[in-house]
Amino acid sequence: MNWISCIKSYQSYLKIERGLSKNTIDNYSFDIERLCLFLTKNGIVVSPIKIGEETIQQFIYSVAKEVNPRSQARIISGLKSFFSYMVFEDYRADNPLELIETPKTGRKLPDTLSVEEIDSLIFAIDLSANEGERNRAMLETLYGCGLRVSELVSLKISDLFFEEGFVKITGKGNKQRFVPISDLTQKYIQIYRNSIRTSITIQKGFEDTLFLNRRGKQLTRAMIFTIIKNLAVKIDLNKTISPHTFRHSFATHLLENGADLRSIQLMLGHESITTTEIYVHLDRTFLTQVLNSFHPRK
Repeated sequence: MNWISCIKSYQSYLKIERGLSKNTIDNYSFDIERLCLFLTKNGIVVSPIKIGEETIQQFIYSVAKEVNPRSQARIISGLKSFFSYMVFEDYRADNPLELIETPKTGRKLPDTLSVEEIDSLIFAIDLSANEGERNRAMLETLYGCGLRVSELVSLKISDLFFEEGFVKITGKGNKQRFVPISDLTQKYIQIYRNSIRTSITIQKGFEDTLFLNRRGKQLTRAMIFTIIKNLAVKIDLNKTISPHTFRHSFATHLLENGADLRSIQLMLGHESITTTEIYVHLDRTFLTQVLNSFHPRK
């Protein structure tokens, strides 16, 4: 069995059995393709069934010269998953990455925005342009519901349950959850829908997509990044931000105002509470406030 057929089989497994998104599958595949490129460059002819730990270790050493420890850890994790699949399907008897150590990376805490900075970004949107109302509605939804950028661009009109005060979100692995949506966010979405979206010529297949580009199609993730980056430049924000920064700020602000981690976990759609703890960095000042407010020996 060669590398190409193994990768295709693995991709089918990730899509059908695990229900992963195309973006996630592409990321997993990239790690394997990088290994294949290393083998080709070094004239190493070996199949995915026969490749051993020593060759994998050589690849890891070469990668270590080019990327940081966090990226190394991601590549090792991706390859370990691939070879675990090979073992599961009885193509191999062992996983060649079983004894390869992952570099220690520590916890990288994402940047966060203050409420004032988020307000400044949204206020900087030019509402005189047609896309202005759309952009305001998108950023309010991104921050107000704590969505991933992929969840935002794929949001459907049929996912809006405004009377009940919720939106239905399809997250990683096609897992669905209901997230509360505030009256303010609902208002901006309705303004966009009633005053802007109705004048767009919608392309076939995108009739139910909420946020559309000028051509009547779904927005790309890259476009959301560009919109946010341009707004940050406009207000001279001295931070490197992305759509994910709004999601992290959503969680952080909820925590700072007294929300419990379990509730935040459900709204973010995290399977593990540990993931939520990484997103929501707890500073010492806040921990002291929690202790003084809730401990019986305060």
